[in-house]
Parts: sequence; C-alpha cells; structure tokens
Amino acid sequence: MTNRTMSVAGSFYPDSCKKLEEYITLFNSSKENQKANFKAKAIISPHAGYVFSGYTANCAYSLIDSKQFKRVVVVGPSHRVYLKGASIALYDNYDTPCNNIEIDLEYSKKLMKNHDFLSFLDKLHHEHSTETQMPFIEHYLPHTKVVEIVYSDISYKKLIPLFQELLDEPETLLVVSSDLSHFHRLKEANRVDSFCIEGIKDINIKELESCEACGLIGIKALISVAKESQVINYRTSYDASGDDVRVVGYLSALLQ
Repeated sequence: MTNRTMSVAGSFYPDSCKKLEEYITLFNSSKENQKANFKAKAIISPHAGYVFSGYTANCAYSLIDSKQFKRVVVVGPSHRVYLKGASIALYDNYDTPCNNIEIDLEYSKKLMKNHDFLSFLDKLHHEHSTETQMPFIEHYLPHTKVVEIVYSDISYKKLIPLFQELLDEPETLLVVSSDLSHFHRLKEANRVDSFCIEGIKDINIKELESCEACGLIGIKALISVAKESQVINYRTSYDASGDDVRVVGYLSALLQ
C-alpha cells in the first residue's frame, strides 16, 4: 500500500486531529449564515495556511451536500516543481491528521487514459495547493474517495474537456484550488481581486483577464464550463494579520 504523505501538516494546517477539529469548530462558530443557491458540482477554494484562508475555504465546504458524492477530484497549481502538463496521484491512500482517505485509483487511471496531458510524477505530489483541501474533505465528505491532480505548464483550454467530464459525473465533486492576488497593499489587492470576483460571479472569462490568481488556469477552465456560480466568501490576509502592506486575497465559490 502506498500513501500520499502529508507535506505541510504542522505549518499550513495542524498536524493533530484534535487541533484540526478545533479549527473547524472555530470557523463554524463565526461563519455567516449563508445557504447554497443550488446543488454545487464544483468549488473554488483557497490554499494558504488555515490561519489566513481556512475560514474562507470552510465556508464553501460546509455547504456541500455530502450525500451527493462518492469522489472528490482536487486540482491545483504546482508552486515548486515544473512539468509540461499535469500529474495525477497514483497512490492507494491520502494521509490527513484524522483519517486516511482512499484514493480512487481506478478512476485516476481512467482519467489518465482519457487525457494525454496527465502523467504521474511523484515529486509534484508534495504540493500544498491540493493538500490543504484534504482535511476539509475528510471532515465534510468522510465517505468519499479522492483524486489529486497537480498542473504546471498547461493551457486552461487543455483542462476544459477534463473539467467537463468531471462536471458530467453526477457523483463527482470538482475542487479547483487557488489564492488570488499576492503582496499588494490592501486597497490595491481589493481592486485587483474584484476582477476575479466579478468574473467568477458572472461566469465571464473575459472579466478574468485582469484577475491575478496563482490558480487562474484552473479557474478559467472551470468558468468555461460552469452554468451557475455563487461567491461564498472573500477576505484577505489582512483580516488575520493586520498587515495592509503585503496582502494576499482569498475567495471561495460554489459552481455547477
């Protein structure tokens, strides 16, 4: 049995189950009372440390109908390793601080067969953009399997057929991981992030041209196939740190 081991536990999120559950309890105790306007088939979720973006991610995950899905496909950008295309995890299980999640290996191999840009490169799977989603999935969708895809050098147009295939699967939830703008002053960060927010809200890829997001490739691909969207939460690192000089933006949204 092979495991996708945790790479950023203890830094991006707690490395103990007890502390992780305390984080989620805290997020939910202060969460705005928001409802999903439709049954979501996809999420856009941030991937910074939980102290900065965990609240925003939790707002979306907490609205998902857990009974609807049997697998979750998490797609995120590579921050450290280059690859022409994307890598799909071919391990048996995915470690989290609470419980291991079974990787849907059969489905992963099927996707690899259907899409020639997918390969398996182990060193891409020490990536925080996808890993930070897994504790939320283990908590809110404990009976699902997971698929992890990390992309690097690829056009968003190449991802469109893959995302369409995933959205057409009634029991598959797609999670697209992305933070927004990085290291602007607060006022400028809010201005730049507004292009991302409006583009996602309007499902308008042209409005995303001025969006600054590390996962913009995934966002563009998802917006290209989505029919409805609902922005759930937006905030910046300033809300946690009080630093208004080097600000990072975070957004979560539901889509179908």
